[in-house]
Amino acid sequence: MLKTVTKTAKTVDEAVEAAIAELGCTKEQAKIEVISEGSEGGFLGVGKKDAEVKVSFDDGVVAEATVADDASDDDDTYYGDDESFEGDAVSEAEDAAANFVAEVLSGIGIHGNMDSYREDDTIYISVTGSDCGAAIGRHGETLEAITYMTNLIANKHSEQRVHVHLDVGGYRKHRESILKNLADKAASRVKRSGRKVVMEPMTPSERRIVHSYLQGVKGVTTHSEGEEPSRCVVVTPEED
Repeated sequence: MLKTVTKTAKTVDEAVEAAIAELGCTKEQAKIEVISEGSEGGFLGVGKKDAEVKVSFDDGVVAEATVADDASDDDDTYYGDDESFEGDAVSEAEDAAANFVAEVLSGIGIHGNMDSYREDDTIYISVTGSDCGAAIGRHGETLEAITYMTNLIANKHSEQRVHVHLDVGGYRKHRESILKNLADKAASRVKRSGRKVVMEPMTPSERRIVHSYLQGVKGVTTHSEGEEPSRCVVVTPEED
């Protein structure tokens, strides 16, 4: 099904990032039409216009491509076998987590390559493929839900508390880059104006990224306000 959104922002890149985040796809999977590149305006910014883009994503085309790939004799798609893991023997918790993710993704028709490894108390699972949009969802909501369930499964098979970091189609890495960019802008506004800045609503994991990132920025502090799903990070001036 073809999905299309129109977004405006200060720059074309920011508008595109907002659009693909809402569509739950990667930049490579989207069709991007620049409606307006915006303008700086005249004296004191009068007449300034934001950039505007129209972005489309057809998950049906992606699905058709997957069917064609599956029909190929040399298809090397795999999920969850031990050859896809790097490092020492796979722990029971890691094995259970990876197998659960494989079952969920296969159940919704997503095929790709999986890699996982464990570092201290964190299990990292990465899935790559050309049809991952359905596992990401709008604003990453589906990915968050799968990650939450995978954490439950992993901790059932571990005597010590573990945390699962799941990324599908590179979405989380891309989203983290966007969040850090937004955090930098919020911190700059706070230091420039001396007033607090309320950021956009985020998931708990996204808020943790912002809190952690801004801990190293002098002159600002952060806390969260509001109720889920509208809970936000608030950036405030640091008290002397």
